[in-house]
Amino acid sequence: MDYKVRQNELRKRLASSRIDGLLVSHLPNIRYLCGFTGSAGLLLVEEAGSTFFTDVRYDTQGRAEVKGAKVIIARKAVWNALGERIAARRKISRSKGWTIGIEAERLTVAERKRLVDLLPSWVRLRSAPALVEQARMIKEDGELELMRAAVGLGATLFDRALEVLRPGAKESEVAAAMESAARLAGAGEMSFPTIIASGARSALPHGRATEQAIASGGFVVCDFGVILAGYCSDQTRTVWVGAAPEEARKAYESVREAQEAAIATVRPGVSVGEVDAAARKVLRKAGLGRYFTHSTGHGVGLEIHEAPRVAAGQKEVLKPDMVITIEPGVYFPGKWGVRIEDMVAVREGGCEVLTPTSKDFLAV
Repeated sequence: MDYKVRQNELRKRLASSRIDGLLVSHLPNIRYLCGFTGSAGLLLVEEAGSTFFTDVRYDTQGRAEVKGAKVIIARKAVWNALGERIAARRKISRSKGWTIGIEAERLTVAERKRLVDLLPSWVRLRSAPALVEQARMIKEDGELELMRAAVGLGATLFDRALEVLRPGAKESEVAAAMESAARLAGAGEMSFPTIIASGARSALPHGRATEQAIASGGFVVCDFGVILAGYCSDQTRTVWVGAAPEEARKAYESVREAQEAAIATVRPGVSVGEVDAAARKVLRKAGLGRYFTHSTGHGVGLEIHEAPRVAAGQKEVLKPDMVITIEPGVYFPGKWGVRIEDMVAVREGGCEVLTPTSKDFLAV
């Protein structure tokens, strides 16, 4: 990752945003810009250069990881070190003032107040546009390589799930087997708490694994992912336990058709709203439209949910090297639910489906 290039590209955007510097406080954005992987830090990006602030716990790690920025180790609070650094700028004209852009959606009210109290009166704070998030939507070759590896590792976990997913097994036991396999295969951690939702719980879009025993005669939604070298994967497969009725098969095939229709729509120049509409059209035709209750997908990268949001009415236009999920589903409260999810990279002329796992109807 060329962190200096990323910071330089950000500096070009600062001028058009009418801010003199950007204070980056969201840790995934900090990692993207300078490589720091710790849990406490601030990055100030200015035209003249970048400064990274962290505390004494990250003295060695910060100096080893951070690229393209001067590292300052705070002996007390990181916010205080930032305030002292800015206050020491004698050459800045107080009459002209100085404007710092902040990631307003990432700061708490208390943090913003603390920052105002620490800064000199000639420093102004302004909510900055999502400059870093916009850059992160377009993946570099190195990022795509890491994401393919994360998707590949994540896909093997479904094989492990099928080894233990049987009537009588607890949802939590299936999730534990998958998460153990992920760690043994080299994953840093899971992208999110593994979802194993069986029977009536499969109608919960985010039904995390519980102590409930899996019973015959229902779907099991398996939604899981791993983080590998900082990058996330995300995949959902749904299986039936026992002998499947025709109603279940039809619902599953409708979701698969909707998912494939959305994937077929993905290409540069198409809006994410159009991708969402393609999935909904299929489900409405099948009489299932009202049972599809969430968006069709989202961006993935250093975070499991990042821009763009693939949802109705969203105007963001797909560009080459964006990575999104396509995950329509239908949910019948108190009965069962179905979701199928792949990760897709936008490529010139179309897209690349990163997830290798079969989507054929499967009964165990």
